[in-house]
Amino acid sequence: MTLPLRRLGWIWTLAAFAAGLLSGGLWFTSAQSWDRYLTQSFVAGFAVYEELRTGMASPQDVSITPLSPDAAILAEEGKFEQIPGFSGRRFVTNLSILTDSSSPLSGRELTLAVMSDRLVYPVSDIVSGSDQTGPQKMGNLTRLLATYCSEPILIARFGRGDWQSVDGTAVWGCEAAPTDLRLPAILIAVIALAVILTSVGNVTDTFARFAQALRDRRRRGGPDSYDADGPEELREIVSAVNDHLDDERAQLEKRAIVLSGVSHDLGTPATRVRLRAALIPDDELREKLEADVDQMTGMIESVLTYTRSELSIEDPRQISLTALVESLVADYQDMDLPVSLKQVAPVVVEGAQSVFASRRGQGSLPETRRILIMGRPISLKRALSNLIDNALKYGRHAEVALETDAQTATIVVEDKGTDLSVEDVEALMAPFQRGSNTGSSDGFGLGLTIAATVAEQHGGTLSFEAGDQGLRARLRITRQ
Repeated sequence: MTLPLRRLGWIWTLAAFAAGLLSGGLWFTSAQSWDRYLTQSFVAGFAVYEELRTGMASPQDVSITPLSPDAAILAEEGKFEQIPGFSGRRFVTNLSILTDSSSPLSGRELTLAVMSDRLVYPVSDIVSGSDQTGPQKMGNLTRLLATYCSEPILIARFGRGDWQSVDGTAVWGCEAAPTDLRLPAILIAVIALAVILTSVGNVTDTFARFAQALRDRRRRGGPDSYDADGPEELREIVSAVNDHLDDERAQLEKRAIVLSGVSHDLGTPATRVRLRAALIPDDELREKLEADVDQMTGMIESVLTYTRSELSIEDPRQISLTALVESLVADYQDMDLPVSLKQVAPVVVEGAQSVFASRRGQGSLPETRRILIMGRPISLKRALSNLIDNALKYGRHAEVALETDAQTATIVVEDKGTDLSVEDVEALMAPFQRGSNTGSSDGFGLGLTIAATVAEQHGGTLSFEAGDQGLRARLRITRQ
């Protein structure tokens, strides 16, 4: 939808109001029709009772005819289902309605048999009420008959009179019932609610998808600009984000160009200084000048590396973090540096108990299992190298370990014997901050800053904690 949210809100509100009005109108109309239908059935039953009692004229749309002598004999014997003309009505409901409940044997009760083709009617509540008169009970009976979709015929006798056949299906039968619009009213309300909720869900989903794309951009990468279908407000947000990304990209690229230019421009003077320093007969002075030149050029290259890491030029792909860490540790070991990879204990899996043995079986997962992640291998190797270099600078040994769960993977680098505290190392994460032993080690104070930036690019964090013998760096990244 490309309409503004304000207009969409009005449309949803009016649609909900119209659907509610229509559903309520249908429900109210159907309820009124049913009330009139049931009232009419009650009145008809009241009139039938009086006609059977006094012999007055039959009510409209109700036919009362006496049974033939043979049919009357069958009715007297209680064989209502054998009466000719009622063979299709197998269900018989017998009841008696007393005119005077204080004299049940006075001969003034109304004996009834309801012949139905579908069911036996629950009339126990009708005939057991002592606070109702005979006509009221008869009206309640016909009202009950009207609530079911059936075509009942009544076989009735008042006192010791003749048996009569009462056909009131035109009043309380299934065809006389009004159309029940309550179910269509519910369906209209449910359909309208589903349509409105679906429309609202689609709109909110466009915002959620765009927000998720922005959250994943730093970790997974993304396009140079975004395009989203949705309300005008969302398209305005997307346009503003695209402008911001363009400005940010332009600033970073400009910074990289300036630094690259500075590095290039310093190359010629640095070369001249190095050549002239080679002519200095004093070895100590020559070495100091060459060290200063190397430090200047190295600092520029370090800043360029940090800027490139901010640009996220490398595209993420699926890699084996286990293989990356093993290969890097092996490179340090080839240079005879004190770097080791901590072996992960195999995961023990306990099996089910066997019917042939009392002990449960056990097994272990292979130690060479691979930790697959979605990441940038060059950036991760650079970050891990910086952490290992820091451990070697401020400690005597670097031990690397891998921890993982379903969502994250963590590279742990622990040194041995550093004098720095956790607070001191966290302060070194700021750009161009170095430790107390800068005079005895190389570096330009950007190693931890680059490592923290790489961790953020992979949806994680860089943190430090006290280890068993020194400090422990934890580079946590998101696997997917």
